[in-house]
Amino acid sequence: MSARIRVLMITSEWPDRASWGGTAQFVKRQVEFLRAAGVVVDVFSFRGQKSLVRYVAAWWAVRRRLARGRYDLVHAQFGQSAMLTLPKRVPLVVTFRGDDLEGVMSDTEERFTRLGKMLPMLSRLGARCADATIVVSAHLQRCLPRSVRPHVIPSGIDFDRFRLIPQAEARRHLGLPLERRLVLFVGSPELPRKRYRLAREAVARLNLTLPAELVLGWAVPHTDIPYYMNACDVLVFTSLQEGSPNVVKEALACNLPVVSVAVGDVAERLRGIAGCEVCDEDRAETIAAALERVLRRGGRAAARPAVQELDERRMTERVLAVYRAVIARAPLAAHVTLNCGGSVAERATARGAAPDGVA
Repeated sequence: MSARIRVLMITSEWPDRASWGGTAQFVKRQVEFLRAAGVVVDVFSFRGQKSLVRYVAAWWAVRRRLARGRYDLVHAQFGQSAMLTLPKRVPLVVTFRGDDLEGVMSDTEERFTRLGKMLPMLSRLGARCADATIVVSAHLQRCLPRSVRPHVIPSGIDFDRFRLIPQAEARRHLGLPLERRLVLFVGSPELPRKRYRLAREAVARLNLTLPAELVLGWAVPHTDIPYYMNACDVLVFTSLQEGSPNVVKEALACNLPVVSVAVGDVAERLRGIAGCEVCDEDRAETIAAALERVLRRGGRAAARPAVQELDERRMTERVLAVYRAVIARAPLAAHVTLNCGGSVAERATARGAAPDGVA
């Protein structure tokens, strides 16, 4: 029987409650699917909060964790997490998700902060040190050094969770009106880069010609998000900056029509799907006009088949392929550094042979 791959997953974004708001459910979901595929995943989560002291403390904690456990590799989620692994003790895989390469915007206005401008530089350093890099959207490749050849692996979709639910049933579950046209916005209204104000202005303009209600899917249990997507008539997406927005992909899995600004890989995801539109201008009038066309068309979008390739199980296999390639390239001695059993390196010792470079 082959040994199981052991991974230390490092992330500054880990859901610590059952709500959608302020959490990176896609990281948790990837861990769950990796474990289901037989990978041993230990999670090290931290909250940097732009504090050097917190990052130093987290760096020391990671060193202690690596000294106690035998891991085949470290997988850092977001560029800032990669900094905690340097200098490397084991092979490093880094997943870049958007603002870690493009810059972090202010929490109070639509501009990049000074620290936010530094993060891409640190991320590029992490990319150069990594044994493999992953980006969630092809457009992020341009933000990496030319010497880095990343794998493009989008965040996947849990099709069991984001399933099709009859609209009336979903509205009753959430207590939403049965007869009104409902426009869904998923994102923090407090984050300027999500541009909730732009979505609200677009719906206000829409109401001049076609009555509709804006529904905010935020700070609600994550398990309710599929109900929101099945209950509403269209998703409006107005973010100023994204990598590969999961809310758009999950809406498509629920056959929810999408009206979006051109951001991240949204244009690629909506291409050829009737009932969805990408706006060529980030103006309320343009977005309102697109919403009106979609709502007057009516019905759902036949979008679920178009995103089947993003099934989380398929994405997990692609991540596993990266893991295996990294482990195969790494000196076997790197995997036999410490205590704890269960790593890939034990295949050599189990046969009574010492790995290369180990006495």
